[in-house]
Amino acid sequence: MKVLVTGGAGYIGSVCVEELIAASHEVVVWDNLSEGHRGALHPRAVFLQGDLLDRDLLMRAVQEHRPEAVIHFAGKALVPESMRDPSMYYRVNVSGGVNLLDAMVAAGCRKIIFSSTCATYGLPERVPMDEATPQKPINPYGHSKLMFEQILAWYGQIHGMVPTALRYFNAAGASAERGEHHRVETHLIPNVLFTALGQKPCVEVFGEQHATPDGTCIRDYIHVRDLASAHILALERAQAGFFNVGTGNGYSVRQVIEAAKKVTRREIPVQGRPARAGDPPKLVAASQKLQRELGWKPVHSSLDQILAGAWAWHQAHPRGYAD
Repeated sequence: MKVLVTGGAGYIGSVCVEELIAASHEVVVWDNLSEGHRGALHPRAVFLQGDLLDRDLLMRAVQEHRPEAVIHFAGKALVPESMRDPSMYYRVNVSGGVNLLDAMVAAGCRKIIFSSTCATYGLPERVPMDEATPQKPINPYGHSKLMFEQILAWYGQIHGMVPTALRYFNAAGASAERGEHHRVETHLIPNVLFTALGQKPCVEVFGEQHATPDGTCIRDYIHVRDLASAHILALERAQAGFFNVGTGNGYSVRQVIEAAKKVTRREIPVQGRPARAGDPPKLVAASQKLQRELGWKPVHSSLDQILAGAWAWHQAHPRGYAD
């Protein structure tokens, strides 16, 4: 299948492109490189540098390349930034997404797999969270993703589009060649590994008195390759669907740090910080719907596998793609 991947030079997008090409799909990458990296691009993918907000350029690109499906990763994804600049999040994640959908409609492309988030649920009423959990986002990032999910449903009804939305939990890990390099790194596992490498003085632990066994937040970590496999399975599905993507297992911040000490065989200093406002104590996915309807299952997502792969990549790329 010929697939357009927006954000295909970013962390999750580049690994998904790698897996798509390994599965014999033809890939066109659209990325403005504001968060992505040229070094993450797959050599067998066609690369188009462009912005979702450049509607005319996007229209021309989709018309020219005529993809059979789109996997849509591109967007803004930092919660604190969304609280400081909500306008940018609605422009990029909503208006930019609508530009993409309109380009698809004009080119006769009807299948889209959308990179959504568990942040659409906000502070969950129950854990593990299934797809029936009420969606009550508590920041513009989560709200912008929920808005686009709702827009997808209307484009399905009006234009015959077949959307799949995958609500990610915590993507982590690396393939042998591609890993996590954000210009502003907020994720726990890379920051833990940066500390093990001596690039950070300590790991900041935000909140140590949460309602969890050790007082630190619990999250569901999924290997980026398992996340990519969910997108590839969705390409083969003829029906629309909205799914959680997680393992159903939760690990606390302290558990991640202790596991990382064993994997890296290095000391990892910790500094306690005040809890962040609105940070849920526990976020764990119920992903039985994805397993049942798409036949998906995580195969790389034990915490030790995630940490070992990420550690190998960061050791080989201590400055990320800047190397």
